[in-house]
Amino acid sequence: MATPAKPVPPFLEKTRNSAEMYEEASETMPGGVTANIKHFEPYPLFMESAGGAKLYDVDGNEYIDYNLCYGALMLGHGNSRVIRAVKEQLDQMGTPVFGTPHALESAVAKKLVQLYPGIETTRFTNSGLEATMLAIRLATGWTGRRKIAKFEGHYHGGYDQVLISVTPEEREQDVPPRSSVDSLGVPDYYRDNTVVLPFNDWQQTEAILEKHRHELGAVILEPVQAGFIPPDIEFLKKLRECTLLYGIPLIFDEVKTGFRLGLSGAQGRYGVIPDLTALGKVLGGGFPVGAVGGRQEIMEICSPNRRSDILSFGGQDTGKNGGSDVLFHSGTYNGHPTVLSAGLATINALEETGVYDRVEQAACRLRQEMEQILCDFGLCGRTVGVGTIFNLVLSDTPIREVQDLLRSDLHLRKKLDTALLERGIYVKPGNRFSLSVAHTEDVLAETLERFEGGVRQLIRK
Repeated sequence: MATPAKPVPPFLEKTRNSAEMYEEASETMPGGVTANIKHFEPYPLFMESAGGAKLYDVDGNEYIDYNLCYGALMLGHGNSRVIRAVKEQLDQMGTPVFGTPHALESAVAKKLVQLYPGIETTRFTNSGLEATMLAIRLATGWTGRRKIAKFEGHYHGGYDQVLISVTPEEREQDVPPRSSVDSLGVPDYYRDNTVVLPFNDWQQTEAILEKHRHELGAVILEPVQAGFIPPDIEFLKKLRECTLLYGIPLIFDEVKTGFRLGLSGAQGRYGVIPDLTALGKVLGGGFPVGAVGGRQEIMEICSPNRRSDILSFGGQDTGKNGGSDVLFHSGTYNGHPTVLSAGLATINALEETGVYDRVEQAACRLRQEMEQILCDFGLCGRTVGVGTIFNLVLSDTPIREVQDLLRSDLHLRKKLDTALLERGIYVKPGNRFSLSVAHTEDVLAETLERFEGGVRQLIRK
């Protein structure tokens, strides 16, 4: 007698085309993806179209999108103002890119100077990764010190210098974090020259900074860890005071929080002003972008007026040390007209009265009702966040830093996320929820209905 076939789990049944496309993609791309963050088990979903707050996969399934390209789409998918601005730019300029200065660079730079208290001048990059990399180079070039300090669990991009202690092991609270490498191929130099600090623990942070004060060329942090764990205000203020005292440039990585916690990001919300700010995501309106801004005296060291560009040979003084007198920053696509047209349209839309109030009120309502649903079904969980971003943590203890996340029920959270995917709520398993102007009242009502169904399904299993 033949053994009956095992039933196919609903998620796999609904997403057969994604499974086939993933298998095909794996033949030509390592792991079937072009960025590790896009992968999850058993395979990532392949999307075909989107609009507003909705995504549609290659199997025809609809999802309410709370990933929003990891928070980049503050106006939702396919916003008409952004699409129109991009089309107008292409029509008016006759090309997607000049490779020369153009008016949109100054227009967006003026906006950033106007909106961000810590930005006096700015430079554009092509990603948030490039922005944090340039910010660190500016800070260490300014101070002449090679070591940097970063915080445990904070992510600043996928390059050697900051792939340190992003995913740490659990430790006791009274034990300081250690510097550990997160990737193959990262030289020991970066581990040895990176000081790791505990977020929201001022006593330990102060002691570590005092010990290394003569070596540190920069302190970099996400002012809101991972975009959703808020800082203790006193911690942030004391960090600013301490770095000023020791002459260490303070860098806010606002790639996640920029234009998500208001027009002026975390620094505007909390009133703590860094020396340098890195931006990305929302600033591009759905296109790849980054920017670094800060104190003019620090930013000015990358000006070509100081010395010749290192790629310009002959005819100009390159300084007594050749190129080492120049803080190099360049990039063929920096300040791309299409990107900046989308970004400026996004900023203009966000400047309209009441936009942030509406989205934050929607986030607040969603968080409260999700917590109530979890409680009703006997699950221990809470939402953690600020502004238009939050995360769902299955724990009964306060979440103040990465170690608290490690102690939560991460396994159950992944199971819940799979149930939510089956019900049509898209968030990468374990990741934060981001809202947009497209998440209207009817979308929230639909979300909560699907969320309750997902929780019920999880409990039943």
